[in-house]
Amino acid sequence: MASLMENLIDVLNKEGSEYEGLLRLSQNKTPIIVSGNLENLQKITDEEQELVSRINSLEKRRTEITADIANVLNKDVTTLKLKNLIDMLAGRPVEQRMLAEAHDRLQAAVRGLKRVNEQNGELLKNALEMVEFEMNLLQAMKTAPETANYNRGAYSAGDTMGVSSRGFDAKQ
Repeated sequence: MASLMENLIDVLNKEGSEYEGLLRLSQNKTPIIVSGNLENLQKITDEEQELVSRINSLEKRRTEITADIANVLNKDVTTLKLKNLIDMLAGRPVEQRMLAEAHDRLQAAVRGLKRVNEQNGELLKNALEMVEFEMNLLQAMKTAPETANYNRGAYSAGDTMGVSSRGFDAKQ
């Protein structure tokens, strides 16, 4: 049982480190989203995918260790929580403290990551709304009314009001 707890603590610490790395990347992503730098956003997204892959491997390992601990304790793995394990380790204060610290560290990283991801999600939503607004504005300009000018052959020679004939200016 002691080695299972050591393995669990080790995996939780590694998972906490990976989530903290993911949190740092998400925090770095915020100014990149604001600036609209797609190249750097893609780089960070690629790095995030690597971290998520490592986190998934650690999560699988943690699930296996938790199942082994549940078998040793003759508990149902679906109801066995880290808080319960921490309480059960009252006779082993060192392991109890280490497990509690690993649990708290992981929880803090996940909460921070959730907060930053929600913020980044709002920024992306706002950016998409702005793009949609600009697209609608450009579309409306194309359908603007024409002036009522006619040439000698009674053909419309009117210009579209408010629209220049130069087309889209990417520098604006």
